[in-house]
Amino acid sequence: MPTNHPAAAAAFPAVIDAVRAALDGGPAFAPQPRTGDGPLPSGTALVLRTSGSTGNPREVALSAAALRASAQATHERLGGPGRWLLVLPPTHVAGVQVITRSVVAGTEVRTGTTDRFTAGGFAELAEDFLARGTAGTRAYVSVVPTQLHRLVDAADDGAPAGLAALARFDAVLVGGAATPAPLLARARAAGVRAVTTYGMSETSGGCVYDGVPLPGVRVRLTDAGVIELSGPMLAEGYVGDPDATAAAFRTDPDGTRWFRTSDLGRLDGVRLTVLGRADDVVVTGGVNVAPAAVEAAVAEHLAEVGTPGEVCVVGVPDPEWGQAVVAVVTRGTGHETGDDGLRRDDGLLAGLRAAVGQRLGAAAAPRRVYVTTSLPARGPGKIDRRAVRDAVVRAEREPVRP
Repeated sequence: MPTNHPAAAAAFPAVIDAVRAALDGGPAFAPQPRTGDGPLPSGTALVLRTSGSTGNPREVALSAAALRASAQATHERLGGPGRWLLVLPPTHVAGVQVITRSVVAGTEVRTGTTDRFTAGGFAELAEDFLARGTAGTRAYVSVVPTQLHRLVDAADDGAPAGLAALARFDAVLVGGAATPAPLLARARAAGVRAVTTYGMSETSGGCVYDGVPLPGVRVRLTDAGVIELSGPMLAEGYVGDPDATAAAFRTDPDGTRWFRTSDLGRLDGVRLTVLGRADDVVVTGGVNVAPAAVEAAVAEHLAEVGTPGEVCVVGVPDPEWGQAVVAVVTRGTGHETGDDGLRRDDGLLAGLRAAVGQRLGAAAAPRRVYVTTSLPARGPGKIDRRAVRDAVVRAEREPVRP
């Protein structure tokens, strides 16, 4: 089956037209150039590249039926179809799904820019988008936590226009990575109707909103606590990789098809709490520590002391503990960093260790803290944990800067 992709991913009109054609039975669309030329499963509409968090990126084949099911379930949960503002790259599932929902609903999708996301730029774009809407038509936008951080930080610094514009949307989907609770609370306090999402390319994007599965979606845990998802929005599989497809997509004797994620979770009735990736668990002194839980505790402490920022927690080799828990947090540009953009901050460490230790136990308390101006990404809203870990390892080979 042939695929179609524009010469440049930033060509929003071409992407929108290609997605619309693919959903209507036209050529399958790949928003990024294909990594191979293998045949696609019958019925494939979109071919999306994963972020590569489990190794090399894979190509995911999604049918028009799966994409439409996802869009319809989203609108059902949010209260009806509406217009969508696109401020995410149209090369990954979150951005492509903004377009898909608009096509399925027959409503307008307005695009932004591929330049760096700023609070001022968003305010201008959003105000124009909202002003052009018809009375009674719902307005939606999807953002990643980093974008929400920038809007909240700008408001705290005396430039509230972006956050105020965000609060005028009927719903704001926040996904791509875990959203720190203090950030979510700050946004909601400003009137933002934030809805956290969980999903991936293999599930046509978010399929669990605010911890509750979308209509038609089922969630279960393996004996090891790994999350499995089922529903009409599952992908056909991985293009050209039957072994990976067989390992990730499984069918029960009753015919129910499931996708096994790489994430650990907890179910409280129907509500899912994502605990982080199974392969990110840090084993320190024989104790398993989930980085996501530590990140949440660190973010909460930073918010309490008035220095909120993004957080990434990694495990690095340690001769005494096997692995040491290390936190990397973002700060403004007013500090000196090393070659990797990291500076060890022992002054911040004591408070963080006490706060995290009280909440999660001593083993989870970071043994070192580094500050940086930004965290490397491997996709919209997704921190490149491997790059952070490598940077910390390099930084720890250098003398500690005063």
